[in-house]
Amino acid sequence: MNKGAKRTTLIVFSVVVGIMVGLVVASNFGLTRNGFADSVTSEQVSSVVEPLPQVNSDLEATSRAFVAIAKRVIPTVVAITSEKTVKVRDPFSNFFHNDDFFRRFFRQPRGEQEYKQRGLGSGVIVSPDGYIMTNYHVIKDADEINVRIDRKAFKAEVVGTDPATDLAIVKIDEKNLPAILFGDSDKLEVGELVLAVGSPFDLRLQHTVTSGIISAKGRTLNLSGELTYQDFIQTDAAINPGNSGGALVNIHGELIGINTAIYAGNTGGNVGIGFAVPINLAKHVMDDLIEHGEVVRGYLGVFISTLDEELGEALKIGDNEGAVVTQVVEGTPADKAGLKKYDVIREVDGRKITDSQALTNLVASYRPGDKIDLNVVRDGKEKMIRVELQKRPNSATNSRPALPQDDDVLSKLGLHVSNLTDELASKYGYEEEQGIIVHDVGENSVAAEKGMRVGDLIIEIDRQKVRSVREFEKIVDDFEAGQVVLFQVKRGRSSHFIAMKVPK
Repeated sequence: MNKGAKRTTLIVFSVVVGIMVGLVVASNFGLTRNGFADSVTSEQVSSVVEPLPQVNSDLEATSRAFVAIAKRVIPTVVAITSEKTVKVRDPFSNFFHNDDFFRRFFRQPRGEQEYKQRGLGSGVIVSPDGYIMTNYHVIKDADEINVRIDRKAFKAEVVGTDPATDLAIVKIDEKNLPAILFGDSDKLEVGELVLAVGSPFDLRLQHTVTSGIISAKGRTLNLSGELTYQDFIQTDAAINPGNSGGALVNIHGELIGINTAIYAGNTGGNVGIGFAVPINLAKHVMDDLIEHGEVVRGYLGVFISTLDEELGEALKIGDNEGAVVTQVVEGTPADKAGLKKYDVIREVDGRKITDSQALTNLVASYRPGDKIDLNVVRDGKEKMIRVELQKRPNSATNSRPALPQDDDVLSKLGLHVSNLTDELASKYGYEEEQGIIVHDVGENSVAAEKGMRVGDLIIEIDRQKVRSVREFEKIVDDFEAGQVVLFQVKRGRSSHFIAMKVPK
């Protein structure tokens, strides 16, 4: 080995020895950091991991409040199961023509078949002696109703039902039950915290509690022809099938609504839009059903429409608040008091009327014999009319108006009308009426947007009676783009106004 090679080897060896000595010295003085695989003491961990921030006292108080509310409310909410027998006609009966040979060959039963249909909903104990409030649709047409409390089933009897509000009262033979406390739904504010309690989907999910806020008040939904009185509370607290009839409570654990419906979109389940009947409305129904077995409501005797921008313009009303009288039923309190068609009802006993649903709900909250003062606008002038209400007849239903051909204005509105022939009158039930019938409504047209339907009967245009398409065309020919056309329309037994602006 030459001198150069020996020198290089010596230098490398010296460097390696130096590094090793340095590591030993450093480790003895604690100058190296521990690797992840090294053991670490708890004191070292506490000095490295940051402690969790202190929980906000308000948040903690809210959490404790929710726990307290759940403990108070859960015992008062029950699951309700229903069972009814459904008869289904054999789909092969016409095919086999009751031939026993073919029936035996294809193993087909004869005649109608019976099936048991089972339902699940929720209910709220409203008195210690066994009265329970729920939705009418939960127990509708049921042959047997059972209430489940603490995993025990109790047979329930129907005390009374009110399809007009989708409410019902059932009773079980039990005493000293935990009854819920009632709140005041009139004092609710949008944004308030609420909890929903019920039995979604399955009995195994009984007493499910969800939370949310009051999203809106005074909602009106197109749910059923029977549902006359609507003033729904909207909430984003999760409500699912099976929650119907359950409790919506405020942060004091007080009942403020009966969970009734959801907007499910295409999912079939909760999407954050649920609806509850306000407890002030429900309590009025409950008291009547328990005391009388039926709901006793005040009756005015008018058909009405909501005042919108076009209708307000046609009637020369400054704003869009109020309910327009479209028909006064002969011999009713409204008729005796002097109410007239085209009157706009703005207030009842000093309470503002925003739309037709508000008037319907408010009048129904009075008793027969009550006297109410109506603030009415007639021909641009205000006047007060006092009315003594009667009991609402069971046959009084809220049906609607009617309509029908082709003219420049009509085509712009999307309306196609025909003369009222004997055949059409018989088909739509207008044998004693005069007018023109709507036989088509253009898709996405102004008429469709305003609610015109095939089969509606137009009886007046711009306060002029029409008996034929020719009369109709003469009147509408005078209208220009931008003008409002006022229709009086009959649909079934009732009539209402529809105002439409002629598009350009």
